[in-house]
Amino acid sequence: MELAPLLSIVLMIVVFYFFLIRPQQKRQKQVREMHSSLQRGDKIVTIGGLHGTIDAIDEDTVILLVNDNRKLTFDRASVRDIVKD
Repeated sequence: MELAPLLSIVLMIVVFYFFLIRPQQKRQKQVREMHSSLQRGDKIVTIGGLHGTIDAIDEDTVILLVNDNRKLTFDRASVRDIVKD
């Protein structure tokens, strides 16, 4: 019974885990933490590239204040990043 083919398959699975699956899981955790930490007054960027300030927030939506005091409603999941001043 040869172990080389079995070991190569196990090695491939380990490589996939450490280079593909684990980093993706870490990124998803960071995004979940960022979404849960959103609060009124935070300056954010949406996935579409819109910059604004959070005027109101609830469990599923975010109301952004943009130019000329216009308010736009977005899903909370559409927030890409919090802008640090």
